[in-house]
Amino acid sequence: MTSSSTNSPSPAGFTPDPAAGRAVRENDRAHVFHSWSAQALIEPLAVAGGEGSYFWDYDGNRYLDFSSQLVNTNIGHQHPKVVAAIQEQAGRMCTMAPGFAVDVRAEAARLVAERTPGDLDKVFWTNGGAEAVENAVRMAKLHTGRPKVLSTYRSYHGHTAAAIHLTGEPRRWANDTGAAGAVHFFGPHLYRSHFYAETQEQESARALAHLEETVAYEGPGTIAAVILETVPGTAGVLVPPPGYLAGVREICDRYGIVFILDEVMAGFGRTGAWFAADHWGVTPDLITFAKGVNSGYVPLGGVAISAEIAATFDRRPYPGGLTYSGHPLACGSAVATIETMAEEGVVENAARIGEDVIGPALREIAERHPSVGEVRGMGVFWALDLVRDKETREPLVPYNASGPDNAPMAEFAAACKRGGLWPFVNMNRTHVVPPCTVSEAEAKEGLAVLDEALATADAHTTAGRG
Repeated sequence: MTSSSTNSPSPAGFTPDPAAGRAVRENDRAHVFHSWSAQALIEPLAVAGGEGSYFWDYDGNRYLDFSSQLVNTNIGHQHPKVVAAIQEQAGRMCTMAPGFAVDVRAEAARLVAERTPGDLDKVFWTNGGAEAVENAVRMAKLHTGRPKVLSTYRSYHGHTAAAIHLTGEPRRWANDTGAAGAVHFFGPHLYRSHFYAETQEQESARALAHLEETVAYEGPGTIAAVILETVPGTAGVLVPPPGYLAGVREICDRYGIVFILDEVMAGFGRTGAWFAADHWGVTPDLITFAKGVNSGYVPLGGVAISAEIAATFDRRPYPGGLTYSGHPLACGSAVATIETMAEEGVVENAARIGEDVIGPALREIAERHPSVGEVRGMGVFWALDLVRDKETREPLVPYNASGPDNAPMAEFAAACKRGGLWPFVNMNRTHVVPPCTVSEAEAKEGLAVLDEALATADAHTTAGRG
C-alpha cells in the first residue's frame, strides 16, 4: 500500500479561512482549560467542520477520522438524519425535568431495551459514560449491601469519583485517594500474559482462576460487583478469549455478585454488534453505555438495568439523579441515531468492514512491518501493538511514556497526520477505530496511510536499527 504525503483536499464548498483559524486558536489558548493535558504543552487543532468519515481545519486540510474523535462518532460526522432530529426536537421541546414522562425519553429507552440482552429493560439516563459507571456501581452496592467492586488493571471507566478509582490505567494515579472498595485484578491478555499461558484457552482458564482467587481473598460477602469493559478499549482493544465472560458470569452467580459490563466504547455497533456482549451470548446484570448511543452529538449515557436490580427500587427510592437525566435533545438524537443505524445497516457494515477489509489488511501490514507485534480486534475496533522487537515483544515506548521517551509514537502520529489521517494513539499502540459507517474505499485509504506511516516506527525497532 502507498499513499500521498500531503493532507487530503478541502471538502467541496469549503473556503479556507486561516485568519478565522488563528482567532479560534487564540481564544482557545486564552480561555479553554483542556482535559488530561499540561496546558502550556498543547496546541489543539482548530477544526472548521466535519462530514461523514472526515473533518477539516481552517487551512483546508482534511483528515480521515480513524479515531472517531473519542471512539464515539459511530455514525460519522453530521449525519443529516440525526442533525434534522435535533433541530426538530429543539423546535418543540428543548428541555424538561427528568421527573416527567417525555416521548423521546421513553422512546429512546425502549429502543435501547430492545437491543440489550436478557431482561435489561429499564434505563437510567446519564450525561455520559463516567456517570453511567458511577450509577451502576451505586445500584450494585445498594442492591447487595456490600462495599467492594472489582475491576481490571487494563481498563478505563471514566473520571468521576468511583469510576476513576475503578479505572486501572495511569490516569487513575493522580486521582487515586484510596477510595474504599476499589479492588483491581488482571484480566486476560495472551500477548502480554500474566499467567504464562500459551493458548487462548489457557489464558481464559488461568485468568478466571486468578479472579476467583481474588474474590476469595477479598471475601465474597464483601463484593458488590465485578465491572469489566466487554472489550477493553483505551487499554488496547483486548478481545476476551473464549469462555472468559461466561466464566465471570458463573463466578458472579455463585457468590451473589452483580456483573456489570461497561459498553461505553464497545456498544452500538463498534464491534459489529449492537452490544459486544452479543458476540459471547452473555447477559450481565447491568450495562453502562454512552458514546455510540447517539454518536456523541449531544451528551448522553445510561445504565441498562435487569429486572431483579430494578425491583430493588420499586418501593425504595433510588438515591441518585441528574438535572439533565434523559435530556430531550439528547434522547431525540438517540432515537434518530438508533433508527438510522437500523435502517442503513450500520452495525452490519461495521461487521463486514472489519471482517473483509480492516482485519485482513492489518494482518498483511503486520507481516511487512517489524514494529507491529500483534493485531487484534473486531468490527471497526482494532489495535496494533507496536514493539521494538517482535521476539521479545518489548513495547515501542515504555509504559505511560511522555516527552522524549514517547518520541517514536509521536513521530508515527505526525506521519499519519501529514498523510491526511487522524490516528488514535495510546501508549505503544495505534487503534483503528473509524466510524461504523466507514466505506470500503475510505477504510483502504486510511490503511494505506497507516501502512506508510509505520515506517517511522520501524526505524526504532531492532531490525530497523540493524
